[in-house]
Amino acid sequence: QLQLVESGGGTVQPGGSLRLSCVVSSSIFSIYDMGWYRQAPGNQRELVASISSSGTTNYGDSVKGRFTISRDNAKKTVDLQMNVLKVEDTAVYYCNARLSTQNRWGQGTQVTVSS
Repeated sequence: QLQLVESGGGTVQPGGSLRLSCVVSSSIFSIYDMGWYRQAPGNQRELVASISSSGTTNYGDSVKGRFTISRDNAKKTVDLQMNVLKVEDTAVYYCNARLSTQNRWGQGTQVTVSS
């Protein structure tokens, strides 16, 4: 069964950077559409960034210009580079993989931005 494992979360001061990584256990990783979502306490899960199998990217309005999503099909990973972090970026970040009717989530990794 497809598994997604996130890493790279932690605590950082406002203005700092973090890089999240998601490793996917699939021999056909390259045809999955991938995304990063986040959920803060009391809020709904929201899209942070996505990257299609063809490399097209999409970003949530609140992170445009600060976050960058990328994928490495050879390593079966999708990364999220987060710069100029803000307190409001604090949330659990989830990796997501979609292919046809398949929709899989990782276990999530906590990102805390605090002074």
